Amino acid sequence: MYYILNGKIRKKSVILGVIQVNFILILTIFIYPCYQDTIHLITTQLPYQVVYKIEEIEKKEYPKLVKVWEDSIRATHHFLQEEDIAYFKPLILNTYLDAVELRGIRNENLEIIGFMGVADQHLEMLFINPNYFGKGIGKTLLAYAIDQLKVTKVDVNEQNKLAVGFYEHCGFEIFSRSALDSSGKPYPILHMKKKSI
Repeated sequence: MYYILNGKIRKKSVILGVIQVNFILILTIFIYPCYQDTIHLITTQLPYQVVYKIEEIEKKEYPKLVKVWEDSIRATHHFLQEEDIAYFKPLILNTYLDAVELRGIRNENLEIIGFMGVADQHLEMLFINPNYFGKGIGKTLLAYAIDQLKVTKVDVNEQNKLAVGFYEHCGFEIFSRSALDSSGKPYPILHMKKKSI
């Protein structure tokens, strides 16, 4: 096992980021060797320890992802109408999830608290349970997507200012804009790419 805990490297590690939570909790990412596709986050607050895991998602868990999706967009996509949510919900469940490479992040109770989908180095979706907003979960998933799945681009609703700011803060920049979303609805999309180092 490769990890960093309490500031000490126990074995050679691949570090994707260090996230401060509140004032006293530190989340540190550690991963297994590359032949295993799991990342763990450790939160240390001695004498307690909480572990978060990033791993593949089974099809039988799709309804849980849809629940995270709906809770997330209701908290962030205030520009959507109820009929929009009703339109997209079955598409998420029956079409969109199967079209991407999925990863989910689980809490200490193994509940899915966030997920993302990637296709052709493009981050197609990233949604977090609103109860975990502001705790570094989104940044952790994005760091994994960039490092492990080689993500370089993402599309963001222009009206979702928080998401636009999030990706800009994480090193993405706008390179083009579409007046309609991929479904032809009047929700402008900003096309963003990772800045070159």
